[in-house]
Amino acid sequence: MITRDSGPQPADFADVRATNLAVVLRHVRTHAPCSRADIAATTGLNKATVSSLVTDLIERRLVREVGMTENRIGRPAMMLVLDGSPYAAVGLEINTDYLTAVALDLAGERLLSWRRAFTGTPGQPGQAIASLAALARRAVSKMEREGRQVLGLTVAVPGLVDADGVVELAAGLGWHQVDLRKSLTAALGEPAYPLLVENDANLAVLAEQRLSFTPDLVYLTGGASLGAGIICDGRPLRGARGFAGEFGHLPLDPAGPLCTCGRRGCLEAYAGLGALIRAALPDVGIETALSPSEFGPHVDEIHRLAKAEDPQVLTALTDVGRHLGHAISLLTNLINPACVALGGYFTVLSPWLIPPATAELESRSIAANCGGTRLVASALDSSAAAAGGATRVLDAIDAGVLPPPQTAPLPR
Repeated sequence: MITRDSGPQPADFADVRATNLAVVLRHVRTHAPCSRADIAATTGLNKATVSSLVTDLIERRLVREVGMTENRIGRPAMMLVLDGSPYAAVGLEINTDYLTAVALDLAGERLLSWRRAFTGTPGQPGQAIASLAALARRAVSKMEREGRQVLGLTVAVPGLVDADGVVELAAGLGWHQVDLRKSLTAALGEPAYPLLVENDANLAVLAEQRLSFTPDLVYLTGGASLGAGIICDGRPLRGARGFAGEFGHLPLDPAGPLCTCGRRGCLEAYAGLGALIRAALPDVGIETALSPSEFGPHVDEIHRLAKAEDPQVLTALTDVGRHLGHAISLLTNLINPACVALGGYFTVLSPWLIPPATAELESRSIAANCGGTRLVASALDSSAAAAGGATRVLDAIDAGVLPPPQTAPLPR
């Protein structure tokens, strides 16, 4: 039987309703406290539809009423705010020397924030997966003991991660072609909640955006490796296979120093933490192989000496800032972000990195005033990627992937 394509079909009613539920939920998130009439006036949905959608969201324990308000023109109205008290979103991060876990409620408030030292053997992912699974079970168990349903879990990894959760390369961990999503799902006993794996910078930038509301934003990780999470026009820029943002391997000089990736002249060879520590702390030794577990204490010492205006340290920080500014100028000329946030260990050193980086950016930018690009210190701490993992779960809720209505009666 031959059929003829009749063109686009009408959207399924359930899909339309899910979209409208997400629209109302996002409005409450950004404008609470607000009324049903406020929602209808802003979204263009009719009042009857809004009333039905709000009832649905209340039944799902995503929104709750907080009483009448009289401080407005016209009749008093019942005001709405986010609820989400039965829910949690969890993010984990594995790095070369630590594991972190963060859980957020629907409003983005932290329910837990844990950091654990990690001394896994490079190139042996089994040990790391077992450690991640143990941390995930503890975080999920804590949320469940508090009466919360985990809506999803996202794991951040410092490396190339494809759309299926396979870590194609994580040099710092010594990983190559590790199917982390599949292995961790099995280790957790096929959990009911969705489990995702993503690049750490791609997740950290989501958490940064939730704070800044900036639609064109770059977040730079400042850990054992240098990565960039990029948001353009409000959407993450991941690339064809999810490998965009390898900021540390932008080539600055083909005749430059050898990078850990085996190439010469990468930004990481000039401005990575290893390069900074060796330049700022001569006693470490130029040929010393730095363990990632040493980065924290060395950065603390660099910070102390910078505050004391040590000439060697100030020179090293200025040089690193200039190289960062050079690399950021490439991003600015290509995608023109409104803001570039320095994260990770760079955050504490930003007072000494941002001035030379800005000067270099200005000298290399084609557009006047750097096209409006600003360099700032991230507002997030070292748990940014894990927080971004939890934020990734919340973003799915905002997009319409909602939990079902609660079967238990609502508390009075």
